[in-house]
Amino acid sequence: MVIEKKINTASVNLKSLDPLDHGLELLHFGFRGLTVEADRFLEARGLSRVHHRILYVIARSEAISIGELATTLGVSNQALHRPLSHLFDQQLVQYSREAGRHRFKLLALSDAGTALEAEATELERRTLRDALASTDSDGQEAWRRVMQALAEQLN
Repeated sequence: MVIEKKINTASVNLKSLDPLDHGLELLHFGFRGLTVEADRFLEARGLSRVHHRILYVIARSEAISIGELATTLGVSNQALHRPLSHLFDQQLVQYSREAGRHRFKLLALSDAGTALEAEATELERRTLRDALASTDSDGQEAWRRVMQALAEQLN
């Protein structure tokens, strides 16, 4: 298996317990491959994958509250507290309060947060673009259908 050549440096031999195990490995290691360059970029700035997920969602939302962000990411407000505080401390995320909704912090990216999110996401886009270029349009469409079917499991 190709994956073994790339990640199996610990001499771990993953055995297949089910015919779908190879597909599960491809999803897991494929996602790691998608994010590896962005994660290096983020790590150099003291950030991680979770910080990028937060920045990504805020960048694509208008006036999102902390509760709405937690729901979108599928995490608790408590789990969101530490990485979001880190983003506030680095002045990558800022908040405002809307008249009539004083209890809610509405999140937005600062200019620095917008630039950082854009660069990290572009690294992922480039990786995905290159991977999709390795197959024809039918293969790309099949991949999208599989990913869509998996994402539908969240509903």
